[in-house]
Amino acid sequence: MTLGVSLLLAVALNACGTSSPDAEVPAADSTQAVVSANYLNGIDDKNAGDKVGPVRLYGRIPGGAGNTLILFETEARNKSEIKRLNLTGESFDFGTLEVGRGVYILALNEAANSTELILNPDEPEVNVVFTSNRLGSTKTAPTSKENTGFFAYSNIERANGNEIRSLRQGAANAPDRKAQVEQEVKATEQELITKQHEFIRQYPGTYLAKLLTLKNPKYPDNKGKIFEDLDPMDNSLVRSSAISDRIQRMMVTFSGGTDPGFLACIDLVKAHFEPNSVTLESALYSMLDGFYNTGKETICQYILDNYIFDEDCGADLSDAIRIRAQGIINLQVGKTPPNFTMNTSEGGKIDLLETAKKNKYTLVMFWASWCHKCEQEIPYVGPMYAKYNFKGFEVIGVSLDNSAETWKQAIATNGMTWPQASQLGAWNSPVVTDYKITATPTYFLLDNTGKIVLKPQRVFQVEEFLKGKL
Repeated sequence: MTLGVSLLLAVALNACGTSSPDAEVPAADSTQAVVSANYLNGIDDKNAGDKVGPVRLYGRIPGGAGNTLILFETEARNKSEIKRLNLTGESFDFGTLEVGRGVYILALNEAANSTELILNPDEPEVNVVFTSNRLGSTKTAPTSKENTGFFAYSNIERANGNEIRSLRQGAANAPDRKAQVEQEVKATEQELITKQHEFIRQYPGTYLAKLLTLKNPKYPDNKGKIFEDLDPMDNSLVRSSAISDRIQRMMVTFSGGTDPGFLACIDLVKAHFEPNSVTLESALYSMLDGFYNTGKETICQYILDNYIFDEDCGADLSDAIRIRAQGIINLQVGKTPPNFTMNTSEGGKIDLLETAKKNKYTLVMFWASWCHKCEQEIPYVGPMYAKYNFKGFEVIGVSLDNSAETWKQAIATNGMTWPQASQLGAWNSPVVTDYKITATPTYFLLDNTGKIVLKPQRVFQVEEFLKGKL
């Protein structure tokens, strides 16, 4: 750990409800709480809290015959499968499901062809009619007020996001317009907030109204009250991105980008959700996931040690959160990552850990044919491979392509002579989830026992490691 021991101890003691006379814990912002003008409360007696009950989900997908339709429950950026259907015609019917209020995902064959929808026991039947077998295309929900509104709002939000991206792209090409573009971006963001308020008023008492309410914090400028409008006892928040979005906003606004700042924010998150282990676990994993994906493994380790695996702080947590946390632990230096057996470009199969056993060091390189950074790194891999391969160094390229033809053409074009494997599922490949890949290229260097010895940012760091070892 690189963090100050006294600060770590102070935050840990405070989080578990123990005070330390010698420890100074960063306090919550005590400035006057001012309700944001962007906040509109759409939470009432009808949609407050969670509700679990029967919902029948059915509908029609043109050209759906012969495909597999999968229903997932969401939790922030993660999802878990509930049920799948093998379609024999255009109609589908999941039957009556016992579900809680929340955002769910329908996917046809693969996660890339999917759409979100709301299931709420207040609506016992949800009929979704698609206009094509591309689930992201136009669709209607004749029996569902929730989804009629949700589909309409999602289209508006998507268009708004595209407009903002276009504005910022224009600013990158014309730096002298940066200030003007930022004003235009803020105006565009405000347009979306105005639409959110319109939908809250148009769809009162719905889960949609609650989701849109929580997009704009009641007290965005007060660190101690930023979570006040998120009810920690409301389990329906877990089936959305509400908790993770708010945590991210808090970290960006109040942490200052420093380790002590992150720890102070983590402490406040833990304190807010502590009354309910369900929302607490979701919040803890959201932070763990976020810090890991941004390379802050020291903060991850702190959360693991002091919040999840600690005998006092983690006493009321379920085994599920510990299993999920173990997945992140297994990707740290000194640990053994998940094994995979994958099809190769040559028509065979390759097993990661078996390959590692046969070599002194094995580099796993996640890449893609469309990745420009990969194009810059690949020319340095070849000479290193030629220099060290006969000494016991192996490379396994794992492609995130989804077209075998494009993948194999890139291998040939780039002269990649080392073993190549792919699940041809792009970002939806199982290995992406197992290894928490969020960017390419990403590297893991394993020793002959299968343990991670290095997680380099650049390939030249691999050669520096190998010098003197091979």
